[in-house]
Order: sequence, then C-alpha cells, then structure tokens
Amino acid sequence: MIGAMLQKYDTRNADLRYWVNGQLLHRDQPGLSPFDSVVQGGDAVWEGLRLYRGAIFGLREHLARLRRSATALNFAHIPGDDEIISAVTATLRSNRMYDGVHVRLTLTRGVKVTSGMDPRLNTAGSTLIVLAEHKPPVYDTGGLRLATASVRRPGPDVLDPKIHHANLLNSILAKIEATAAGADDALMLDQRGFVAETNATHLFAVVGGGLVTPGTAACPEGITRQTVLELAAGAGIPAVVRDVSLSEMYNADEIFCTGTMGEIAGVTVIDGRTIGGGAVGPVTARVARLYQEHAAANGVKLEALGG
Repeated sequence: MIGAMLQKYDTRNADLRYWVNGQLLHRDQPGLSPFDSVVQGGDAVWEGLRLYRGAIFGLREHLARLRRSATALNFAHIPGDDEIISAVTATLRSNRMYDGVHVRLTLTRGVKVTSGMDPRLNTAGSTLIVLAEHKPPVYDTGGLRLATASVRRPGPDVLDPKIHHANLLNSILAKIEATAAGADDALMLDQRGFVAETNATHLFAVVGGGLVTPGTAACPEGITRQTVLELAAGAGIPAVVRDVSLSEMYNADEIFCTGTMGEIAGVTVIDGRTIGGGAVGPVTARVARLYQEHAAANGVKLEALGG
C-alpha cells in the first residue's frame, strides 16, 4: 500500500520564471552552478512563504529566521530584507501571481572557486533563489494518516534545529518510510522518544478542549505554530508546550499539524489508531478558521503586485 501524493503538478506553473541572483529564468533554464554550495553540500538555508491576495503572511518573521540561520552557519554575505523582498516581488510580478501562491526562498553560501567543503572556497557572495508556484494548501482537509518513522529528529548536539537548513535528508528518509507504510506523512520522535513533529510540519494535540504541543528542542521554531499559540491565547483556548509521548497522541481527542504550505490540517489516523472520532474535530476546525482569517488579513502587502 502506497500513500497518496499530497502535492500535485499544477499546469499553471508550466512556464513560470524563477529568480537567481538578479536573473529571472524560465523553469527549464538551468540557473545554478555545479560549484554552488547547495549543490556541493546542501549548504543553504530556506523559508516557505505564502501569498494571500497580494500580501505575504509572516514575511518579516520568516526573513528574520532566514537571517538567524545564515548567521549561525557563518555566511559571509546575507542580503538585507529590502533586497530579498524586491526579488520576491519581481518574481511574483513576472509570473503575474497574486493569490494562492507558495514561495520557496533559498539562500546558499554561494559559488565556490573549486569543489570542496571549506567555506573559505566561497569568494563570490551568497546565492539567492526565489521559486514561486501556484499551489493551494497541500494537505487533505478531510484528515491525514501518519506513521511513526524509525528515523529520529536530531537534537542541537547533532545539528541545531534552530538552523533552518536545506539539508532535508532526515525528513526525506522519514517520508520514504511513511509512504511505504501507506501514510500521508511521517511522525518523527526526538532522541528521547518523545514526539517532535512530522517530516514537514509541527503537531498539536487537542486534549479536554485545550491544546498541547511538543517543545522545539528537536525541530525548527515554526512561525505557523507560534501564530496558532498566539491565536489560541486570544480566543481563550488553553495551550501547553511540553514533552508529549506517542501514546498521548494516540489517545488525544483531536490532532492537527501546522505549516506555511499546508496551513492547519487535521490528523485522523496515527499508526493505525483512529484519533478521536476519526474525523476532523471542532477545535481543529475552529483553529483552522482563525488562522486562515488571520493570515489573509495580516500579511505584508507587496504594493508592486497591484490588485
């Protein structure tokens, strides 16, 4: 049994143009050097952005996380926010994109003078890549199936999860396991055996009408996750951040995951166990509605896109 693919090819993206260091290229045109650090060793940081009616929700927060990650990796050159926003705006305008768009923003250490691991081989500055695609939220709103992967999330003693890096093999290996198990995504544990996140999103459990979510010792600090915690506080929904065991997830009233690309999506099965009533629950539906309304109303408007 093979799980269904959550993402599909959208024909509207057949002729999209993407940005590489000031150039807008057709998707079929190569734009990266084989000497680029992302090719040489996955040496890059990234962010996912979502465009709602000409505005990007959480843009400044995403750019701040990108900057923190690049600083932690000791990138010699990190473009300023205005430069990145200008590149994003130019890419969206070139593709006539205004709504329902996912933007993959990647910053690499740059091109090396010769292949090798040593960052001193990078003398040309960083490489900025902007890839924008027409893409609706990718998760099935009817409920996701998760399977716990044997691959664990590393802690900061192995690779600090606060660095939002582009080396995603850990997640990819977990995703392969989940697909083989017939699930939509993988549930990943930390090195102690507590729940960390999925291979692509953060997790929340609904217990007694309140929210419980794992800490971020073994996963990135999610911007959508933080937004949900803030919205819950404003809506009078109790929320606790603590260690969460797998058996607690099995016995939760509801489960949902959070992420920029999938927004809020309910989980109805974990490792063959039906969660709650086996359907997306009322708290999940309420949180999803709160988030969608908030994200659509509070983005950073990119004026050059027009209406």
